[in-house]
Amino acid sequence: MEAAREGALEVVRSILEKGGDVNAIDNQRYHAVHFAAKGGFFEILKVLSAYKGDMGIIAMDGNTALHLAASGGFVDCCKFLGQRGCDPTWKNIQTLTPKAIAKEGGFKAAMKEIGKAMRLFKKYSKPSVKNPNPPWALRLHDWSFEHQLALRESFAALDKGEGIVSRADFVEVLTEKGAPVTPEEMDNILRLHEKGRAGDISTEEFLKGSKYLQKNFLLSSYAPKKKKAKKGKKGKKGKRTLPMPICTMPSHLITRREDGGPPNFMIEACHNVTDVNRFDYDHPPQNPLTDDTGWYVDDQERAYTHINFATKAGDLESLKRAFEDGISVDVKDIFYKTPLISACTYGNMEAVKFLLEKGADVNSSDNFMWTPLHHACHAGQSDIAELLLQYGAKIDAIALNGSTPLMRAVESGSLDCVQTLMKSGAKVQIVNKKGQNVLDVAKAYADYRLIDLIQAKLDSLPKPKEKKGGKMKGRMEGKAKAVSKPQTPAMPELAPAKQEILKSTEVLIPRKEKKSAIVHLNNLITLGETKKVDITFVPKTVWITEPSTSDRIRKREHQRERFTYEVDFEDFKMPFSKNLMEKSLALVNGNPSMCI
Repeated sequence: MEAAREGALEVVRSILEKGGDVNAIDNQRYHAVHFAAKGGFFEILKVLSAYKGDMGIIAMDGNTALHLAASGGFVDCCKFLGQRGCDPTWKNIQTLTPKAIAKEGGFKAAMKEIGKAMRLFKKYSKPSVKNPNPPWALRLHDWSFEHQLALRESFAALDKGEGIVSRADFVEVLTEKGAPVTPEEMDNILRLHEKGRAGDISTEEFLKGSKYLQKNFLLSSYAPKKKKAKKGKKGKKGKRTLPMPICTMPSHLITRREDGGPPNFMIEACHNVTDVNRFDYDHPPQNPLTDDTGWYVDDQERAYTHINFATKAGDLESLKRAFEDGISVDVKDIFYKTPLISACTYGNMEAVKFLLEKGADVNSSDNFMWTPLHHACHAGQSDIAELLLQYGAKIDAIALNGSTPLMRAVESGSLDCVQTLMKSGAKVQIVNKKGQNVLDVAKAYADYRLIDLIQAKLDSLPKPKEKKGGKMKGRMEGKAKAVSKPQTPAMPELAPAKQEILKSTEVLIPRKEKKSAIVHLNNLITLGETKKVDITFVPKTVWITEPSTSDRIRKREHQRERFTYEVDFEDFKMPFSKNLMEKSLALVNGNPSMCI
């Protein structure tokens, strides 16, 4: 018992091998199994069970070994004791079951194992139900596992080949080693292992125990499970390597400012520092001299905003300041979105024009390989799409799933946008990764206007010529041809008239003759040039141009013309979301006519 209390496995094994009483108890009826369970010594419990240790002894305080194992949350010990005869429903003098003790300690895994043991105990306690894992079979399995080295040596001497021994030799070895079985139980073991072998027995099957015990009751079930390597199925293509990380940009690619400030896509928000009692956006100062509030009004703390949020809000002043400070006009956030992409997503025409004038890349792509044209078409903005095409946007740019801007325009339900793209030469026969062309997408979104328009375009296409033998020369499905990036237009050459004017001015301006340095300085001193004071006025703050009330009203009217009056409400949705919502509600309400 002391060896079990201290967890001394080899000492416990040596004492039992020399004939120590495995079921000895103290004056409190505590047993070696109690002490091993209290310390969570699972290996000692296996040895005690192999030497016929009684797992269900109840102490004077009403605790079984399972109570003590549950108090420590030892999962394997709880499972083993519940299988080896310890009553999981027994209550101690405090009227607590092992499961209640585990619950008090917060040991959920131990509670789960005890719960399984309780269900099995109640099930097999009924007289009409036969236990497939009788106590004698469990005892024999634990004994054979503990003495497997000695058994293997004896079986190897009598081996007929491939681990097979005769019936008589098998019985002789078990009897010689002192197996804890009766003659009737030995007959059951022989009958289970002789099936299909004509009197011969496989020693490995016996040592494994799977012939006379369920898998969950075997000691091998307590070993840590190894993860099986997944085998590739025949004919299944390997996973496609994505051209770029999906969703977010890796942290090592996010560039920060040289001074250690926030990432480059976080820009400083510009605001006017002024006395609101004197000036506002309707009454700005006439010039920097009249605005002296910067000298007596405290400046606000520097605040940073996401460059795409500033683009969405149309904060062009903050964008101008950022570009003047060296931020790239094509800076990307963690989702690889540039300011131009955000402007196209939210249909901000003013911001799109501003960014294109600043030289924004019209063919940049985000994490799903959507270009600004994809986003503009997805938002149903035909005028923005037309402007992007004028600046050299790829009309048939392919996204990660194989979709084109024309497919995005169809999804948004924008007839104007679809017509603009088709007039500009967008291909209607390109298919995406799902094998759908533009007509299939239009049918999926059930817009008869677009279906008729696209069908007419497909019918007007010239049919491919047939080769001899009836084979088609080309397929209708095709991929968009890669369009080279438009070259930056070269600087225009000066007109001959301007060149002549420059030449004439060069002739008219007389060249200054070189003078001696001493004579030159003397003349400057005489004229008083060296005593001139710089009186240039540098204002402390410069008023940032803000839209007036009339400008704001005009902008709102423009938004209503672009997105309808619904843009003023909080539940406003962009064209794609609105189109999808209308179709979904029509199907839910049982009115499919609205979807066609």
